[in-house]
Amino acid sequence: MTTNTPAQLGFSMPAEWEPHEASWLGWPQNAADWPGKMNAIPWVYGEMVRKIAPGEKVRIVVGSKAVEARARRVLEIARADLAQVEFFRWPTDRGWMRDSGPIFVRRGRGQETRAQRGARVRASTHPTAAGRGETAIVDFHFNGWARYDNWHQDRKVPERASRALGLPLFSAEHGGRPFVLEGGGIDVNGRGTLLTTEECYLDFQTQVRNPGLSRHEFEETLRRYLGVKNVLWLGRGIAGDDTHGHVDDVCRFVNPGTVVLCRCQDPRDVNYRPLEENFERLADMRLEEGSKIEVVPLPMPAPLCWRTLRLPASYANFYVANAAVLVPTFNDPADREALGILGELFSGRPVVGIHAVDLVLGFGTVHCLAQQQPS
Repeated sequence: MTTNTPAQLGFSMPAEWEPHEASWLGWPQNAADWPGKMNAIPWVYGEMVRKIAPGEKVRIVVGSKAVEARARRVLEIARADLAQVEFFRWPTDRGWMRDSGPIFVRRGRGQETRAQRGARVRASTHPTAAGRGETAIVDFHFNGWARYDNWHQDRKVPERASRALGLPLFSAEHGGRPFVLEGGGIDVNGRGTLLTTEECYLDFQTQVRNPGLSRHEFEETLRRYLGVKNVLWLGRGIAGDDTHGHVDDVCRFVNPGTVVLCRCQDPRDVNYRPLEENFERLADMRLEEGSKIEVVPLPMPAPLCWRTLRLPASYANFYVANAAVLVPTFNDPADREALGILGELFSGRPVVGIHAVDLVLGFGTVHCLAQQQPS
């Protein structure tokens, strides 16, 4: 663990569309996440790996030698490039790598301020300090979204990744206590602005990650550990989201000045009013240098349910890899419209649909499964 914060040492979190060294996935092992559908889920992973591997390494966490063997068989049949795949045999509980996996920060030394450079030099004299490279990991102390009990193995993944990769590890803290954050609860533009929601991190009654932490304290901790300058708060997430308001189902940056924001066309739908309120908020928000945000509406699929449960089906849960943008699809007429919108916004790389009707039964889709490791 390093003794200085990432921001002090000149680190910050890059945008997802910036070049990756690798993408991290956790191979599915918990059948309770996808009741009755577990046999289908590995094939979704196989398709994801097939699309990601042409542009970067795919680092997959598996629980055992037997799980690795099963994963290899699926990937071979799916015609994924196994030469690009690396397996790490670590025990996990759930494996939603966006939230429990390593969150990476990167440092460009040419952009350091004098104070940051001084902090880095001072830190380099400490035997546990950063200084072995330009990429590091922040441990945000995953706790099962402050909802589930099976998270203790998942929580160890960032530290295991730090050791395996030989990267410095920062332990996120505020006031001497662990600071809890999930990757799906934030989105950054790589220039200093971060998006999140009040429902997820400022609700002090439901799924409280950091009890007693004020808005100001939360923002200050984000600045220290992710190197951001400007924190923008939307209101609520979408129905069916067991994380209680993750922003990656609602609103995402697609370039430094543009976001896609989910809009619902049916005023009777439970998502309609929260999404409209988020649209109204964005109109008054500004980026880190003071400019307005360009907002591109993204449709929502028709309500998707399992028994009596509304599932969090959203096209905003896409993942930007080096070689492609992977977008969840739901056998819905809006699939084509969403793919077209994102295809125009990410014109430099193919935008491909990943069938997610079975996947969303786990209350997450493509973005929730993957975590980028920047180059």
